[in-house]
Amino acid sequence: MPQPDVYLEPITGRYVRFTSQDVTYRVYFEEAGSGPVILGLHTAGADSRQFRHMLADEDLTSRFRVVVFDLPWHGKSLPPAGWWKDEYLLTTDVYASLVEDFCAALELETPIVVGCSMAGSLAIELARRSPDRWRAVLGLSGAMKVEGRFHDWPVRTDLNAQQIVPTWTHSLMSPHSPEESRREVWWIYSQGGPGIYRGDTYFYAQDFDLRETASTIDTARCPVYLLTGEYDHACTPEDTEQAIAAIPGARGGRMPGIGHFPMAENYPLFRTFLTPVLDEIISKATTV
Repeated sequence: MPQPDVYLEPITGRYVRFTSQDVTYRVYFEEAGSGPVILGLHTAGADSRQFRHMLADEDLTSRFRVVVFDLPWHGKSLPPAGWWKDEYLLTTDVYASLVEDFCAALELETPIVVGCSMAGSLAIELARRSPDRWRAVLGLSGAMKVEGRFHDWPVRTDLNAQQIVPTWTHSLMSPHSPEESRREVWWIYSQGGPGIYRGDTYFYAQDFDLRETASTIDTARCPVYLLTGEYDHACTPEDTEQAIAAIPGARGGRMPGIGHFPMAENYPLFRTFLTPVLDEIISKATTV
């Protein structure tokens, strides 16, 4: 007899092997739904579990195919062969190439990129670097330049990074977001590999800088939307508003009542901001 409380979520998980910049990766991804593709990109030191609410949103997946993946070194994606020979420091070119080559491997045609935190900034770079590859980009907590997130303390041997990193990032969330969801974000962050959060923030706070080139982004070719929660103090709403002002035609602003991890810390609230953006993107695409 089937159990009355059993629910099998319509989410498929698989691995794909591909090469990016002469390095071969085995990457884990999940997907659900059908229609235009939404590509979800997770935050620094975390993994694609942050998008589980989007994957399980039947209203969303009835309209879109949602695809999310774990970057190498993250979640279920192991590091590439010989990973121990070099320090892990994510760079802009490696990161952007990984996303582009993952999409090529899965033959994802002009996805809508939804990236958060470091991926929110990368979304802007993707629009600048390869605008015709994307239907649009939506950067959450994205800016032209973020300061102060790269530190050596996550790799100190006298500190427990699996407790300190998630606790540090926990402060970026809204106190009004549901406690269960905030603790889930903490839990995911507690499971990162040694030095991986630090290596990701090297991209976010050291290598990445679009202040000189943001004005060259062509939003007629790739629409750019930027949204940041009002409680975010890593990438502040003011940081995002500066990016919107610098990118001709960019849209967005601050999200009241939410923090740095909108799709994970309070999905029902985030959905009220996400849906109008997606509706506008699809509307623009059908009128071109």
